[in-house]
Amino acid sequence: MKVVVIDDSPEIIEVVSLCFQLRWSNAELSSAPTGSEGLELIEAKSPDIVILDIGLPDMEGFEVLKEIRRFSQVPVIMLTVRAEDTDVARSLEMGADDYITKPFSHIELVARVQAVLRRSQGTAVSSGERPFSSGKLFIDFTGNEVKVDGKSVKLTSTELKLLYLLVRNEGRLVTHEGLLSKVWGETYSDARDLLRVHIQHLRQKLDDSVESPHIIVTEHGMGYKFIRPQ
Repeated sequence: MKVVVIDDSPEIIEVVSLCFQLRWSNAELSSAPTGSEGLELIEAKSPDIVILDIGLPDMEGFEVLKEIRRFSQVPVIMLTVRAEDTDVARSLEMGADDYITKPFSHIELVARVQAVLRRSQGTAVSSGERPFSSGKLFIDFTGNEVKVDGKSVKLTSTELKLLYLLVRNEGRLVTHEGLLSKVWGETYSDARDLLRVHIQHLRQKLDDSVESPHIIVTEHGMGYKFIRPQ
């Protein structure tokens, strides 16, 4: 596994390196202290995962993430010293796969990396599974293809997995805990804010009203339900 860490702190790079060496002995870790050097490293190395700090000396991590998404869908975990909703929401909206707040333990980092890598592998579906088609929505989970009103919509692997679980439980409540544990893993069972942000992005991409949704419906305090569009 190839890893790129973009952080100007030698201490953080050392901690991340140790975490990967303990869990993945064959991991090849490369690091860069600036965003511009990090982008060059990603293009040169084609890593399996990127650990990206929000606070960099030459540019914000958000801007680095934006540039990464211009040419790569590599899984990215953001590092932040602030666990503020605005930072989290902005990171996820711009294409990050997860975030972790400094300081962090090696157990937490390993758990989040494992969850992100598992999600990036895509949704496990039967090769013979038929596409879903109703109203303006068409979904081919086997081919990872989603269309709204005939126009292709690009979903992240996490969004696709969420949608798969909701569609396959059409008309039935899927609890917060159920979605979190199946998509992110057991260690995320209480991360409702993380789920809420992803559901909001999914609604936007499916042209479902955020204020008054009728495809992905909120069951307050419980979870979400997928309703077949007409």
